[in-house]
Amino acid sequence: MSMTSAIKEKAQELGFDAVAFAGPSSIVSAARGLNEFLTSGHQGTMDWLVRHADRRGDPRVLWPDTRTVILLAVNYGPSIDPLTQVERHNRAAISVYAQGDDYHDVIKKRLKVLGRWMIENFGGDIKVFVDTAPVMEKPLAMAAGIGWQGKHTNLVSRDFGSWLFLGSIFSTLELPIDGASSDHCGACQNCLDVCPTAAFPAPYKLDARRCISYLTIEHKGFIPLEFRTPMGNRIYGCDDCLAVCPWNKFAQQSRESKFHPREELRTPLLSELAKLDDPAFRQLFSKSPVKRIGRDRFVRNVMIAIGNSADTSLVSIVKARLKDPSPLVRGMAVWALSQLVGADTFCLIRDEHGADEGDERVRKEWQRAIN
Repeated sequence: MSMTSAIKEKAQELGFDAVAFAGPSSIVSAARGLNEFLTSGHQGTMDWLVRHADRRGDPRVLWPDTRTVILLAVNYGPSIDPLTQVERHNRAAISVYAQGDDYHDVIKKRLKVLGRWMIENFGGDIKVFVDTAPVMEKPLAMAAGIGWQGKHTNLVSRDFGSWLFLGSIFSTLELPIDGASSDHCGACQNCLDVCPTAAFPAPYKLDARRCISYLTIEHKGFIPLEFRTPMGNRIYGCDDCLAVCPWNKFAQQSRESKFHPREELRTPLLSELAKLDDPAFRQLFSKSPVKRIGRDRFVRNVMIAIGNSADTSLVSIVKARLKDPSPLVRGMAVWALSQLVGADTFCLIRDEHGADEGDERVRKEWQRAIN
């Protein structure tokens, strides 16, 4: 058996659903695209994308000894259409990938096992990466033939649709590389049309500043007013552009139990999430990627979802958050309240609680709502 065949067989034994090989010089065009993205400012506050941008465009800059990049993918396909979550307005929509265990932890352990096995059997040296290093996994996966980057900029697979987690092993071994995947989007633009915030200025281009995934996860401040209503009940990430891809007709539910949704995270009640303090938040989202954004940002998102719910039974819960220690939460609670009650009631509640003197941004939310 060849080295590549043996590596693929071992990877599948460890639970990887797709394995392919790319050369370290295979993503020159992706580096140009990244530069255009950053020059346009579409990264928003994600400064980590700017740092070491040169390393992203060429794996050999990150590690000069790299001779082959092994791309590995795990299917996390859901059992139901994620778009059904956004129709339940008193409940929260959490992105499919975050309803189970954190994929970073699960996949990295497997990559290390595979890497050690490679060294023991074939020699050489390796480095493993899962999303947290300056590695452009999606372009590399396209170069290796696992799938292609669709018009929504995410990876699409003919075998698994839109639902693949990616990891990579940089190896000093000179291995045969696989052919690149071609683009099969055709004239379809379902992913562009469905986006609630019009985050795609053109096919294959994303303005992250308008993306709900960016706003709910990466953005640390007050959510800009124009995006609050379009967010609906999406409190962590957004699957809309992934879910409408026609290639999902070939998707299948993940065989990895750790990526199956926890029952308490499928469509949790907004009323319960709004009550979480920090210890309860950490306990609920133990081993989940949601934990990384922290309780305050999370409840900020929940307040916006409640404001969009049209459920007046949640007013008392929102009022309780007007005295929250976090200005983020208080500010979005003000906005949520303004969406749920009429002007007269809103002013009465404002008078009852008093203008927030602790944060200028929160005061502006009160003033904007009154005006």
